[in-house]
Amino acid sequence: MDESVSLEVISNEGEQLLAYRLRKGVTLDLDFGPKPVLVLDFPLRAISVHPSWSPVLKRLASSDFVSIEEIASCTPQIPLEKTEQFMEYLVRKAFCERRGLLPLRDYPSVSIIIPVRNRRGDLSGCLESLTHLKYQPGKTEIIVVDDASDDDSRHVASKFPVRVFSLRTHKQVSYCRNFAARRAKGEILAFIDSDCVAHPLWLKQLVPSFRDPQVGAVGGLVDSDSDKNALDRYEKVKSSLQVSTWFKRSTDEEPFFYVPSCNLLVRRDLFLKLEGFKEDLHVGEDVDLCWRLQDYGKILEYRPVGTVYHKHRNSLWPFCRRRFQYGTSEPILQRLHTDRIKQLRLPLSELMVWILIAASALLGCAPLLGAAGAILLLDGLSRHARIRKERLPIPFVATFMAVVRSCLSLLYHLCTFVSRYFLILFIALFPLIPYPSAGVFCMHLISGVVQHRTKKPQLNLLAFLALFTLEQLSYQSGVWWGCFRGACVTPLFPRLVFERNPLSRVREYKVTTGRDGQ
Repeated sequence: MDESVSLEVISNEGEQLLAYRLRKGVTLDLDFGPKPVLVLDFPLRAISVHPSWSPVLKRLASSDFVSIEEIASCTPQIPLEKTEQFMEYLVRKAFCERRGLLPLRDYPSVSIIIPVRNRRGDLSGCLESLTHLKYQPGKTEIIVVDDASDDDSRHVASKFPVRVFSLRTHKQVSYCRNFAARRAKGEILAFIDSDCVAHPLWLKQLVPSFRDPQVGAVGGLVDSDSDKNALDRYEKVKSSLQVSTWFKRSTDEEPFFYVPSCNLLVRRDLFLKLEGFKEDLHVGEDVDLCWRLQDYGKILEYRPVGTVYHKHRNSLWPFCRRRFQYGTSEPILQRLHTDRIKQLRLPLSELMVWILIAASALLGCAPLLGAAGAILLLDGLSRHARIRKERLPIPFVATFMAVVRSCLSLLYHLCTFVSRYFLILFIALFPLIPYPSAGVFCMHLISGVVQHRTKKPQLNLLAFLALFTLEQLSYQSGVWWGCFRGACVTPLFPRLVFERNPLSRVREYKVTTGRDGQ
């Protein structure tokens, strides 16, 4: 096993050892072919792995969470590092869930960087939380950069064991972070905002990502610190700072992947090579840094652990203003990263189904509905034939239901795109074209209702839709304003990609041990 890794749990800290289990809805088939196959029922997905991993999969299928130590004992011929990589791959592909952490014998030094301006109360809470971090003693430093505050933020910071730098003139947050990074002593830079509170295991749950030398940065979960009013509860599930509920990596073919700077860890040497945050960007600077890091050839990782709790803007005007600012960043980022063009993927069979359904509704022609159903059936038969050819143990019913869900998914994504970028335009055009405008508003409602159902906020549907509408209008106002100022309409009109039978979602993945060419 890897000598840098300790498998002992520090019980007095209440930490759980890293453990995995198969996700609900995942089945294991050991008899279908020469290789074991995992099948996820929703979204329909299959993975075929090398037979060397059969003992691991059998152990996972036989119980609930299994510790990494037990998993590694199933395949003693495979190094622990490879076993963990395999399990993390299954997590990212949604076949497994994980909990706990794998403690390191020796943690890298970390410089925690906090920019602040006129947030004395928030800063005190942030610094207090950092005093409770569970990390290797002597391996952290805290740097506070006071951006010419008008209050006594500097005085508040001086009450804690931190390094404090005060700027004489207001320089904005990117300058403050870069200023601190150049003076930091740690191998890792950990950025957190002054209006955030860190979980005690914040660093311990994120720093192990850097055991992979290709990982340049990692971000963690950003949760809401309050649920007192309706806006708090909305932000709890719909904050722009929330990335995902699943582990993600930039290698998973997501060109727009990024993590927010209020919970971001970066290798210091890499950060300095990239010249840090762009100081002329006052919004979207974290997106830009993450994209440049990926373009440099390094991996960006997100883990839905390592939590910081953010104090969101819980009154309507600041909420709308911030969403507007986020929207203005899209055209700016597009001009900086011209190779990152949004694509709207349109599966031809699903698109034809919805065209026929719409035509049937408009023309009152029932046979068109029958034609739509026939396309679904033929598509299901075609995809199932390919699945059988690939020797995947998926029955036709599951394949057909995946086709239906794919069709519904296309409708949802079209509705979400229209709601995100064109709602405000069609509200303005309602007196001129009432029926198309009403159709767009219905698409907006469909998107909102689906999100209410999937995200399960502690809000009734009407309250959620009201805040959802405010968010969409604020954000797209920012996008349209930014496009107008920058003479750039690319964010509003993505590249349309028409696909034929795109059930690559049901395909065979190959995961190897990394030994002897297997």
